Amino acid sequence: MLMENDMSRIRSVPLDEFEPELRAMLCAQEKSDRELRPSSIRAHHPEIAKAYVRFGAALKQFAVLPARLRELVRLRIAFHNQCRSCMAMRYADAVDDGVTEELVCSLERPYEASDLTAAEKVALRFADLLSTNHLAIDDALYKELGNNFNEQQIVELGMVSALCVGFGRLSATWQMVEDLPERFRDETATITPWGPDAWTTARSEVPH
Repeated sequence: MLMENDMSRIRSVPLDEFEPELRAMLCAQEKSDRELRPSSIRAHHPEIAKAYVRFGAALKQFAVLPARLRELVRLRIAFHNQCRSCMAMRYADAVDDGVTEELVCSLERPYEASDLTAAEKVALRFADLLSTNHLAIDDALYKELGNNFNEQQIVELGMVSALCVGFGRLSATWQMVEDLPERFRDETATITPWGPDAWTTARSEVPH
């Protein structure tokens, strides 16, 4: 893992200094340097970092929601969090499931978008409120969720969204931006996940 010009607020641990079991877990997933970036900070606390990896693997292995929906939710929450490292990436399984840059642009005004399904729009409304005003999530919204998803899917949506909100905000404070495209390094501007300079990761993955 390259750590030159590390500008993050917590020092990144080089991959060859990771605790051996953590390094083996991550190397087995064949992650790119960019995907390993948050792990390089979590590596300061190896046992919790390993628990995080296991939790992420379970979310991926036992997912009942489409990768496309999970990615749309992740990117919309990343926008609210202003997590630049989250917004800059596209995960490969989501791209394979139909996430295009045109679709990502629909996240600017999701409730007006013609290329988002009714289920995706209600999931995004849930994600918006969880990110910005969680106590406004009421019986009516859960009823609408129930019209589009079964209970297992609703629980997964909530857990994925909560992971994105919490760890995305934490990642934003770490300021892991030095290897991102230039616009994501501008601390004075509000950044969006839609734009010409995002990239697809080598692997599918859960959020930061």
